[in-house]
Amino acid sequence: MKLFDVYPLNDITITKAKGSYVWDDKGDQYLDMYGGHAVISIGHTHPHYVERITEQIKKVGFYSNSIKIPLQAELSEKLGRVSGKNDYQLFLCNSGAEANENALKLASFYNGRKKIIAFSKSFHGRTSLAVAATDNKAIVAPVNETDNVIFLPFNDIDALEKTFGENGSEISSVIVEGIQGVGGIRVADTEFLQAIRRLCDKHNAVFIADGVQCGYGRTGKFFSHDYAGVDADIYSMAKGMGNGFPVAGILISPKFQPKHGMLGTTFGGNHLACAAALAVLEVMEEENLMKNAAETGEYIINELKAIPVLQNVRGKGLIIGFDVPGELKDMRKNLLWNHKIFTGEAKPNVIRLLPSLALRKKDADEFLEAVMEEVTVGRPSS
Repeated sequence: MKLFDVYPLNDITITKAKGSYVWDDKGDQYLDMYGGHAVISIGHTHPHYVERITEQIKKVGFYSNSIKIPLQAELSEKLGRVSGKNDYQLFLCNSGAEANENALKLASFYNGRKKIIAFSKSFHGRTSLAVAATDNKAIVAPVNETDNVIFLPFNDIDALEKTFGENGSEISSVIVEGIQGVGGIRVADTEFLQAIRRLCDKHNAVFIADGVQCGYGRTGKFFSHDYAGVDADIYSMAKGMGNGFPVAGILISPKFQPKHGMLGTTFGGNHLACAAALAVLEVMEEENLMKNAAETGEYIINELKAIPVLQNVRGKGLIIGFDVPGELKDMRKNLLWNHKIFTGEAKPNVIRLLPSLALRKKDADEFLEAVMEEVTVGRPSS
């Protein structure tokens, strides 16, 4: 049997990882400025994380949500405190797509409506509703197509107000990333997020903050939406939540009343997932990683802005993007093969940085020196 070939693969096999570095089967070391797509939040194979999961698997790895799982309550309390959303409720699941799927479904249960507002260049996942609200026709199968999603320009308050004015009584929810990741590190304006809050309140619609990639402390605040000074009704989270272990969830405001059977999951909130998620939060607190993300990210952004040839450097904390001109179109490839540095991309010419929140200044300098070498020397791609 062959693997279903849906991923373009680099010819690299990673066999070891620690902190912000990974090693391949040839023993070559790579700096990880991509974090496995924003997943590695506290660094690869953090000792406390490894110990937490190891100790848990010795006791019990899994049982279903038909029994009490005290780790879920422990995670809920810890998450409420670290995120500052103590009065919210937690539903645990497995992936960002599933988190957004449940958020959209819960919103529809709440107000009995069907229409969803999403935005240009959004990415919310690949399950049925989540992919329908994702602005990429290439990944929307015919069975996922629906007239219930209205796509509007990102950061366009006038378009948002016009749509609510015309369809307010039909709109169930607005789903928005605080910083669009796959869309190219596009930061939501404070006034734009505040307008979403105001219009959702006015029309009894649900404000869903997709924090799957831009949340979990990556920007220096727990959710990137927090910079706008307003609370969403539902927050979705996943990638950095388990540092590589599949775990996700939604934080649900007190105005939503749960009913038995309303939402459900087999694997969500299992013992191992909770142990992984607790380890992440414990390390984030102990090592003050949100502060580190803010400070190290600001340093990288300022240093990149000082390189004139790089265009439109943007982001917050350790979710950073910049455009490269045509003559440097191979920079990402060269960073990987010539400098052994993993980064991300967004078409057509964006380099994305999503490293561990524990990234050190010396690691950042290694990356910046490689960028400077590419800019000044312009090495050909391998």
